[in-house]
This record gives sequence, C-alpha cells and structure tokens, in this order.
Amino acid sequence: MKAVIEGNPSFSHVHIDLEPGETVIAESGAMQSMAAELNMKAKSNGGFFPGLAKKIFGGESFFVNEFKNSGVRPMRVTIAQDVPGEIRELNLRDGSAICLQRGAWLASAGDVKLKTVWAGFVSWFIGEGLIKLKASGNGTIWYGAYGGIIERKVEGELKVDDGHLVAYEPSLKLKVALAGGLIASITSGEGFVSKVVGTGTVYIQTRSLKGLASWLNPKFR
Repeated sequence: MKAVIEGNPSFSHVHIDLEPGETVIAESGAMQSMAAELNMKAKSNGGFFPGLAKKIFGGESFFVNEFKNSGVRPMRVTIAQDVPGEIRELNLRDGSAICLQRGAWLASAGDVKLKTVWAGFVSWFIGEGLIKLKASGNGTIWYGAYGGIIERKVEGELKVDDGHLVAYEPSLKLKVALAGGLIASITSGEGFVSKVVGTGTVYIQTRSLKGLASWLNPKFR
C-alpha cells in the first residue's frame, strides 16, 4: 500500500494505492474518487453497538466504507474531508495509541482498532465532548483538521483554546483552566480553555469551527 497526501495544508486529500488483496476503511462520505474496479461495501463501525456509540458520542458515522482491491493490479482510492484543512498520516506500531477528537478520523488500514473512550466531564465542560475516539494497534490512520495542524511536544502543561484540539497521546490528561487571570479571561473573551498535562505530543488545528460559526451567524441576520 502506498499513500500520498496532496493539497496540504488548505485542501488536503489522500491518494491510497491498494495492492491486490489490500483493504482500507474510510469514514462514510470521505471517498472523493476510486478506481471503478475496486470493491466497496458499507459496514457498521466496529459492530452495531460500538458503531452506535461512535456516532452518538464520538462524532463519527455509524457506517464506514471498506475498499478492497480484489483485482490483479494496483488500484487507487482518494480520500478527502468535508472542511478545508490539513490531513496527517500516523503509523501505529506495537499497540501504540492516539486519542482523536470528534470527527478527526478519516481512514485507517492494517490492524487498527477504533473505540470510544470516556473523556470525562472536564472534557465536556471545555467543549471537547464526553467521549473521545481512541485508535490503537498496528497500522496506519489518516486524520484531518479545520486549518493547519500544529504538533507540540508537552512536558508539563500547555493551554489550548476550546475547539482547537485535534488529537493527543493517551499519556496526556485534560484539565479545565482559565486562559489567564479571572478578569483577563472574562474581558478577553477567552474564558475557560483546555490545559493539557503530562508528557507527550498534542496536535492542534489553527482554525476553529466554533469561531467560524460565530463569525458567520451575524452575517445571516
């Protein structure tokens, strides 16, 4: 299998060339184009109840699409996301894992397990949801964001504004914090933010859909 990401960071898409017998799983609606001979079938995202949990709590579709090359030559499927932004590839090895925020996962290949994990009321309070998606195993995942993706190494603490967190390593924990002092946090409009605590890598998107909605809403009145 060979995958090439093009269009970063604004209009990303992934070309995945499947060798005979290879398979890739993608989010429902993520397929931009595919070889006519590829086999595609829809299936529940990890089974009925896990798929339902991913849809309700994890922001993913109940159904995912499986693309399989049953032919004798390489065939291409191209994956894209709904929002303009960057797509990244991450290789999971020896059972390593990554926590993904709602809607970030796009596709995966190999022995990758996706499951919903309780994120806690702290995550909900700071606008990141009660549930997070955890990908683990041995394989490759592709995930996307609205805007560009900034990769930061955390050794201690890092504050991230709500709506900007894309993914983080399970070794990191989320806490609630004020952006600054009490008065400064209120008057600046920043309010509460996510405080990422521990040692590991965090992935941050440069734009926020919440911010886009706030900018657009007055223009439709």
